[in-house]
Amino acid sequence: MRYLAVGFCVLLTGCISTQDRPLQLLSSGSPAYPAEAREQGVEGFVVVRYDVTEQGKVANAAVVDAQPAGTFDAAALAAVNSWVFKPALRDGAPQAQQGRRSRVTFKLGTGAEYDGY
Repeated sequence: MRYLAVGFCVLLTGCISTQDRPLQLLSSGSPAYPAEAREQGVEGFVVVRYDVTEQGKVANAAVVDAQPAGTFDAAALAAVNSWVFKPALRDGAPQAQQGRRSRVTFKLGTGAEYDGY
């Protein structure tokens, strides 16, 4: 009878690896609201596509959608590029992730909507 040294075995037939973990966001910088958009009362969003390296850094960030177009792109890209991740693990080895998408929303308010977070 053989036993597996790594993982959790159920009745010696199936195992769940304890060496696997999904991608985890460790640090997410908030975007700077562009002064001109703030002064004009403009709100919107930017969808950013990016990869995460095996070291947990953002790479290849690009805008794939934005409303209004061009207004918040630079601020959203700067914010996403500042994010730091704990890389996903597969069999204990860090894994790069390609094609991640995040929506960065720009909304004016008092800030009270985020109290308690």
